Amino acid sequence: MDKKKLTERDICTKFINPALKQAGWDIQSQVREEFPVTNGRIIVRGRMHTRARPRRADYVLNYKKNIPIAIIEAKDNRHSLGDGMQQALAYSDALDAPFVFSSNGDGFLFHDRTGLYGKTETTLQLDEFPSPETLWQLYRQYKGIGQVARQTVEQAYYDDGSGRTPRYYQMVAINRTVEAVAKGQDRLLLVMATGTGKTFTAFQIIWRLWKSKQKKRILFLADRNILVDQTKNNDFKPFGQAMTKVTNRTVDPSYEIYLSLYQAVTGSEEEKNIYKQFSPDFFDLVVIDECHRGSAAEDSAWRQILDYFSSATHIGLTATPKETKEVSNIDYFGEPVYTYSLKQGIEDGFLAPYKVVRIDLDRDLQGWRPSKGQTDVNGELIEDRIYNQKDFDRQLVLKKRTELVASKVSEFMAQTDPYQKTIVFCEDIDHAERMRQALVNLNPQRVKENRKYVMRITGDEQEGKAELDNFINPEERYPVIATTSKLMTTGVDAQTCKLIVLDQRIQSMTEFKQIIGRGTRINDDYNKHWFTILDFKKATELFADPDFDGDPVKVYTPGSDDPVNPDDENAIPEDEQLEAGCGEKPEGYEVGPDSGWETDDPGGETGGSGEGGGRTKYYVDNVEVSVIAERVQYLGPDGKLITESLKDFTRKKVKEQYATLDDFLRRWNEAERKQAIIDELAEQGVIWDDLTRDVGKKLGEEPDPFDVICHIVYDQPPLSRKERAEQVRRHDYFSKYEGATREVMNALLDKYTNAGIEPIEKVSVLNTAPFSEMGSVIELVNAFGGKPGYTEAVKDLEDELYQQTS
Repeated sequence: MDKKKLTERDICTKFINPALKQAGWDIQSQVREEFPVTNGRIIVRGRMHTRARPRRADYVLNYKKNIPIAIIEAKDNRHSLGDGMQQALAYSDALDAPFVFSSNGDGFLFHDRTGLYGKTETTLQLDEFPSPETLWQLYRQYKGIGQVARQTVEQAYYDDGSGRTPRYYQMVAINRTVEAVAKGQDRLLLVMATGTGKTFTAFQIIWRLWKSKQKKRILFLADRNILVDQTKNNDFKPFGQAMTKVTNRTVDPSYEIYLSLYQAVTGSEEEKNIYKQFSPDFFDLVVIDECHRGSAAEDSAWRQILDYFSSATHIGLTATPKETKEVSNIDYFGEPVYTYSLKQGIEDGFLAPYKVVRIDLDRDLQGWRPSKGQTDVNGELIEDRIYNQKDFDRQLVLKKRTELVASKVSEFMAQTDPYQKTIVFCEDIDHAERMRQALVNLNPQRVKENRKYVMRITGDEQEGKAELDNFINPEERYPVIATTSKLMTTGVDAQTCKLIVLDQRIQSMTEFKQIIGRGTRINDDYNKHWFTILDFKKATELFADPDFDGDPVKVYTPGSDDPVNPDDENAIPEDEQLEAGCGEKPEGYEVGPDSGWETDDPGGETGGSGEGGGRTKYYVDNVEVSVIAERVQYLGPDGKLITESLKDFTRKKVKEQYATLDDFLRRWNEAERKQAIIDELAEQGVIWDDLTRDVGKKLGEEPDPFDVICHIVYDQPPLSRKERAEQVRRHDYFSKYEGATREVMNALLDKYTNAGIEPIEKVSVLNTAPFSEMGSVIELVNAFGGKPGYTEAVKDLEDELYQQTS
């Protein structure tokens, strides 16, 4: 047997698998081949999308089903023993597996990241691969897992038989947390981007700690009813009869898993007695969801419940740990046990990418000043000063500004999808209501179809709040547009939200991340793979802040006397307390720094006349407002927004690979599949959708991607797909075919004209009309003498399509 002629798969089956079996590894339960690490970054093309190639580890070895401890990267025998090592080390980083191997079938190169085996890298013969017990003993020594902790660490995940298993980052988060708790750590913080499955991760952590009897009574705390109910009915459902939801009534101590709102167990003295019906040592574990909110503040009423159950282990979950001079998650919970960022989630293909449309309004940037003695529509004398973006809709309302924003939103939706789920974030409840009215008036036909096309969903109004479940339910079309302020900033699982409108001035990075998180979920069933942000108040400038996707840094100063910034957008205005609690405001609640309800707007909901010391909000209806700048920004492959001209960016990226037109033509003509080049450029950040549209406007018809690149990058005159197809027909190209083959080739050229190069490069196109009417796939392929003949004919057609440019 010539080993050099074997494929990589042959090397795995003939050499690596036998070596693992000989070492004592159970191939069925301990060895995962072709382990999917990522899904592949989503690449958007118009209303279609594709994915970059997913990352897959050749082998992941688990001591128990849930604990990856070793990675093997396999290569064919034409590679050296260590050629796969760097790739394997990258998988080791992702999976927290400290033992790393590379093999070409001759043996193994072993890289030990624990420093316990001997040299960092050692060459092993095929029969020298370490046994599971050997590596597990080293792993336990490396992690400091003693005999007592071992039972907890080895406890398996919950498995419902559906095949759903934790993703790689969830696996790492769960394992690190369980190991830390098993070793006695009592304060832990997990930071995971919105949409990455924090609740499922929390469930698996609790399940393993509960089943192993490490923790017997657990309290899960959230700050919104919808979060508690979603958790109880979905991810936590397997706890069954062992689980209950705490209410403002007498508690039943016979359960083991308790879910509760902060507000259900704090507040007035009477309500505080609810949690005091439990003894301070009743709970072994308290898990705090969205811990960046009330529990972050040292003097918060919500912190009191954590202090009361201080003997329990506390685990904080958040996408956005709050780190300011006044409050700190890290000060309480410690440095994060694990962090999984939005940028990484998008790169891995688990979160949806986005594009930003920045719209600047003249009054926002230039400001507006009332004339001397000018009054508003209510007869209020307007304070004489310059009002700008910071003031609009908080202290001064320009009616025509609201109408213009609503008009741009409606225009965007009409051009893309008028039924895409949309959240419009406004300054306060009054602004949300005015925006609702403006959108209703601009979309009379949609509203006539269903009055719930536009709904204000805020905490003060039951009719709108009752529609929140329908808005986030993918199966419900209505409401389509939700205007809101604070209620939908966090924890709302809007899987199909494709448009986020920012008409709210946001300075808090915490709140900005939460709002962006409303769009990052992917839903394959409803074709939700990316989203758009329409920004009217420069909020997306925060994307450029290093803190946007950086690790949380503790800046908290205990005992700080610094006043709370009245413009802190993460605080919750008095008029929106109900939005934060998502329920009735408990009797006896007082708004203020000691209440657990934060405040930032002394003027309250509408400002009114300023009674009670609040500031006045003025309403002006005769000031013209216009758009002075509008630009689109794209998320580049490095996770940063592309702010330069899209054409300039494209020229730069393409010329990095193809310095001259000849270089590009040579690669294009040599490629077996043209689509591979298109995909490759998309992964480099080429935005085909908008480039094609721009060139298509000049042509009056849609161009081929080939012409888009030749025109934009190399200044060549472009042709449309229709023009290229007509040139092929004028050359009498099909005269060499007859019968079924000629019919198929004609239809392929039509398919190219209508849909582009991608579909004709797939044999599966023969399953679609009109090919399916000509015969079966096998019959059509056999007409060309078999698949090689058919593939050659398609390649020949492509050569003819592009030959005149070459």
